[in-house]
Amino acid sequence: MDWTRGHIIGHGASAAVSIAISRLSGDVFAVKSAELSRSESLQREQRILSCLDSPHIIGYRGFDISVENSRAVFNLMIEHAPDGSLSDAIRRGGGGLPEAAIRGYTQGIAKGLDYLHSRGIVHCDIKGSNVLLVGGAAKIADFGCAKAAGESAIGGTPLFMAPEVARGEEQGFAADVWALGCTVIEMASGRSPWPNAAETLCRIAYSGEAPEFPASLSEMGKDFLSKCLRVDPRKRWTAEELLRHPFLGDIQHEKLTGDSDSPTSILDRGIWSSVEEPSHDSIEMNFEDFFELCKNSRIDKWDWTERWMTIRDGENVDFGSESRFRCEEQGFLLS
Repeated sequence: MDWTRGHIIGHGASAAVSIAISRLSGDVFAVKSAELSRSESLQREQRILSCLDSPHIIGYRGFDISVENSRAVFNLMIEHAPDGSLSDAIRRGGGGLPEAAIRGYTQGIAKGLDYLHSRGIVHCDIKGSNVLLVGGAAKIADFGCAKAAGESAIGGTPLFMAPEVARGEEQGFAADVWALGCTVIEMASGRSPWPNAAETLCRIAYSGEAPEFPASLSEMGKDFLSKCLRVDPRKRWTAEELLRHPFLGDIQHEKLTGDSDSPTSILDRGIWSSVEEPSHDSIEMNFEDFFELCKNSRIDKWDWTERWMTIRDGENVDFGSESRFRCEEQGFLLS
């Protein structure tokens, strides 16, 4: 594709996202770029996206390798999302979205998950900042942690992790459903699904608890959450079953952003978890680093509505017994 790179709209340690325009058609799209030598995650995302075709998944536009400043750069072209991310919409909502909007966005995410799961793909990092809005429709984006079902690698964002993932046991389709439930809480409350960051990972893994349901949700909405946030992954509803829940039924498909001056950025400070502005609202670390941070920092004072942590796969960390040992070492009480 013959294209021109525009201004950068998000960046991180090894990747950047730019607005771009086709010289032939004039179409605007987004380009995610990383140095070729550091683009393994981006290339994996390209391979996954190139096989997907759903209105509920961010669109794939191609890829190429360019030479810029004497360096080879891998470029992934994707659909432009002028309404920003779901996290953008949540912040514009000033502390939570109306239930009608929550239902509409949740339906779109559930349809996207149903499509992915039918193709044997686990997203592994569903959350508000990884859902983009195009004309009010929710589209799943950021496949940097995605994998084929059955692969042993574990990744994602701790505050949205299912208990079995936090214990390092498995990360299958049911883990995406748990994260969907956490995202509904994020939409309804305007904040992260868990309140106390310092002990959250251990609490998720071993307490047998689910996040608190927002009081603002209707009884139907709370019932929907109860199907997503079952601690035993075998008892969680599938995405296909959730689409038949009355919470997602009879939804009017109007534009849900409700904001005529919504941002033109394609992402919420980054379409994927490692692409960020210098404010470091999002960081990457493995579980060893996470527990050291818990021990040495007043992490409980952070604004966890925005400061997500993403753990990419391939870290080769034992999440099970080590997690419990560190929890007990820090004095956390686990049931």
